[in-house]
Amino acid sequence: MPILVISDVHANITALEAVLADAPSHDAVWCLGDLVGYGPDPNECIDLVRSLPELLCLIGNHDHAAIDMLPLSRFNRDAGAVVAWTQEVLTSENKDFLRSLPINTTYEQFTLVHGSPSQPVWEYILDPHIADRNFDVFKTDFCLVGHSHLPLIFQRSNNLDFPKLISVQWEQEMRLTPRMILNPGSVGQPRDKDPRSSYALLDLDNCTWKMKRCTYDISQVQLRILQADLPERQALRLMAGW
Repeated sequence: MPILVISDVHANITALEAVLADAPSHDAVWCLGDLVGYGPDPNECIDLVRSLPELLCLIGNHDHAAIDMLPLSRFNRDAGAVVAWTQEVLTSENKDFLRSLPINTTYEQFTLVHGSPSQPVWEYILDPHIADRNFDVFKTDFCLVGHSHLPLIFQRSNNLDFPKLISVQWEQEMRLTPRMILNPGSVGQPRDKDPRSSYALLDLDNCTWKMKRCTYDISQVQLRILQADLPERQALRLMAGW
């Protein structure tokens, strides 16, 4: 059962469409949250994600803020400005969809959260120390997270070991072995200095994980950001991947 795993689309329909066109055939889509925020296409992204096959989708912190479940004070000035704009342009139907999304879920031996098992909406898992604490929170063999916009893999073989950071091997199938925390990176706003969209393919039958990247027309998105009068910084960062 191949599953397309995506996260942090951030209202970037051009990147999302590129990922869907690039991804091999799959039976389901797991989205780890943050459909909106930063980008100029919130309704288009939600509409498209809602149409995907066998969708399992979580709510992220920007999604929370877009439906007024988080105060704008939790965000920096530029991000808060985009949240306020998103609140104005989102359709009622798409706001209802965001309200319907869970903050976490499990599927067989996989826990899915946006941030972390201990703080599903807001905490970033960026290093082995944070990962170590979170391994004690979830009980499944694997946990999929987003939020940081960084493709990362942490492994703790048993409860006595300290987690290690595993290097991402792009375009190669990696055998999953308990226990792991895996982040597919960001579709719409990568932050690892590579502007290409990042996503993953999960094969449940063979228990493998494959990280992939694809290019998209960044200039189109930058133009729409400026046309919407959103902060210029959100356009500039896409080209450099930060």
